[in-house]
Amino acid sequence: MNRRDLLSLLGIGACALANTARPSAAAGTVAAGRAAAAGAGDSPFPVVPTPLPVPTDGLDADSQRRRYARIELEDRLVLPDGFRADVVAVWGDPLADGRFGFNNDHLSFLPLAADRALLTVNFEYISARAWREGYGEAVGGELPFEALIEAMAARGGQVDAASLPAGDPLLQSMRQLAVAAMADLGLGVIELQREPGGPWRRRPGTFDRRITGLSGWGDPAQRLRSSSPAAAVFRRRARLGYDDGLGDAIIGSFANCAGGETPWGTVLSAEENMQSQVAEAVHADGSSVSPAERPFAYDGQRLDGLGNPFGLAGNKYGWMVEIDPRRPERAAVKHSWLGRFRHEAVAVKAVAGQPLIVYSGCDRHGGHLYRFVSDATIRDPADPANSALFAAGRLEVARFDPPATAGGEGQGRWLPLEPSTPVAPLTPAHFARHGLHQPILLPHSDRLRPGAEAFSSDAAVAAYRHRYRTLADLYPGQGEERMGAILIDAHLAACAIGGTPGARPEDTVIDPTSGDLLIAFTAGGGSDDGRADPAIFPGPQGQPTWPYGWIMRLADAGPQKAGAFRWRLVATGGAPWQGGLGFANPDNLSIDRLGNIWMMTDRSTKSADLDLFGNNSCWVLPTRGPGAGGAFCFATGPMECELTGPCFDSVESTLFLAVQHPGEDNGTRPSPEAREAQAHRLIDRSGRPFEQLRWVPQGSNWPSGVPGRAPRPGVVAIRRLSGGPLLGNQAVPASRERSI
Repeated sequence: MNRRDLLSLLGIGACALANTARPSAAAGTVAAGRAAAAGAGDSPFPVVPTPLPVPTDGLDADSQRRRYARIELEDRLVLPDGFRADVVAVWGDPLADGRFGFNNDHLSFLPLAADRALLTVNFEYISARAWREGYGEAVGGELPFEALIEAMAARGGQVDAASLPAGDPLLQSMRQLAVAAMADLGLGVIELQREPGGPWRRRPGTFDRRITGLSGWGDPAQRLRSSSPAAAVFRRRARLGYDDGLGDAIIGSFANCAGGETPWGTVLSAEENMQSQVAEAVHADGSSVSPAERPFAYDGQRLDGLGNPFGLAGNKYGWMVEIDPRRPERAAVKHSWLGRFRHEAVAVKAVAGQPLIVYSGCDRHGGHLYRFVSDATIRDPADPANSALFAAGRLEVARFDPPATAGGEGQGRWLPLEPSTPVAPLTPAHFARHGLHQPILLPHSDRLRPGAEAFSSDAAVAAYRHRYRTLADLYPGQGEERMGAILIDAHLAACAIGGTPGARPEDTVIDPTSGDLLIAFTAGGGSDDGRADPAIFPGPQGQPTWPYGWIMRLADAGPQKAGAFRWRLVATGGAPWQGGLGFANPDNLSIDRLGNIWMMTDRSTKSADLDLFGNNSCWVLPTRGPGAGGAFCFATGPMECELTGPCFDSVESTLFLAVQHPGEDNGTRPSPEAREAQAHRLIDRSGRPFEQLRWVPQGSNWPSGVPGRAPRPGVVAIRRLSGGPLLGNQAVPASRERSI
């Protein structure tokens, strides 16, 4: 990708998406690998060094070879000179009637007054090794870790709690561990106070709140609500599958990953990988399979099936949850019109006189991009009554059409997930044209059986289409019950009607200047879940699999049903000599009021193929000034972590970041000598290869930095030591803070 491509991403240069030109993939590869888009001196901050040569490092080829010949990664949050990070909260800190949870992800900042605010935090999942090693210090008390690992191994590694007698000691140990883990998942709200002229600090107050994975298990008043039409499925007595006996009430929330804010001050929290803790498959009527389908499993490295000991119904997880941080007495609501799938990302478009639009993605190989459009229109975007708009509308899935020329602009349209929509899935031949063997997953052809069925031939797909003409043929019932079943099974329903299988869409954000949607597609590839469409997500040289990801710009034509859109892949992950910008796997996105795009990476630390890119990082893509068109590294995270949840305070003098899962692979770093050597083959700016020796710490001690002390996820507030806006002395518009 070259500078002009990035300018089109940023919405500068040619204003209209349709008018931006892009060179061929091969030309883009050469341009990205051998020409500097912008130098380090053009950055609005002193750039943080990366472990590989990038176009914006400001070095000539010889200097790159000298700098990158031998490096050592660091187990700390590395920031530009002149910046500092203050720890706001870490796992185990007291919070309301519980504690600050584990693996914090999305953050939402809501001002209360000039120097008071609320920060809503998602707690996504348990990194089993780091959680076990740090539990005693962070939480206190003991859990039967070793005894349970041994007992589970003797039972084959996984156990259905319902199969054990009530007095079985194993059942008690399973529940004890599951209760502790569920207490570290969900959502939290913390109150902040800004010191005069200084940093934001926690100030426990009346707004502090904690929703865990088991909220409502002991106290029915703490249960979450569900909005129509899935609620009709939950209330139904006659069903094909499992009944948890709770009607439309829901126990807790977990797998809370990405999120977003509404203009009226509520927060949306996305339940993503619920399939790790409850059964994902559902029956044709939307009812859940038995909890026995996702048994409790613990071996010291993974902790799955946490819902099993409590008989949780899987169809009640995988939703978008709305909470009002300023109203802790109000129940959180899972909005079923936004669909049930592995929710990542949420971007809200609220314009007076138009319907409410919400974009979201399903983070799996072959996951789709979705759009919800409300039936009613908005009068005042700041009116809290707008939450009622989630109760009626339509859910649509994106169908992308390939561009006419490689690297060009493509078209697309939204397909409504409704009973009358024709069944028209992709076929295996579509993937075979790109040299890939990929079965097509569809709702099981025996509608008395739950979940998906894989179809490996076009003839089998054709026979399926002949048998099931529309979604109404696949999902029984009438009215809300049928619509609820479709929404509960949204991923497979979207597969059935031909939604484009995506490249793990992990974040969506509205460009405030153009109104376009920016989407972070983290990686193109495949798994048992599906595969990204290689016609839409090729590598820079047409590769059908590209593991480094992209950012897409999508221009929506409007809220009309089955409406059209235009799209373009405008930023490509990967090494510069591969055609990328020097980062891998773009994930969280945020845009500041100056138009700069802030992007976090989410490269797997378990993949040796991605070791080249070092620790996960935070990048800034300026939209104006001499650095426009470049991508500059602002921060790198501690070992084996992911930086998540970027958000700003109202005057954008502070960036809040979550440091998630430090030490996830190797746990606690025992000493400074715990490190490994890696050898990498790099290419300098002139195209010459050279060898790099890299020393990589094993495990983490963040945030303490003390060898032998367990790592703990936490949230930091980043600011300039000299005060003022994060990105230099650029003018920042006056604050729009509202008091309550």
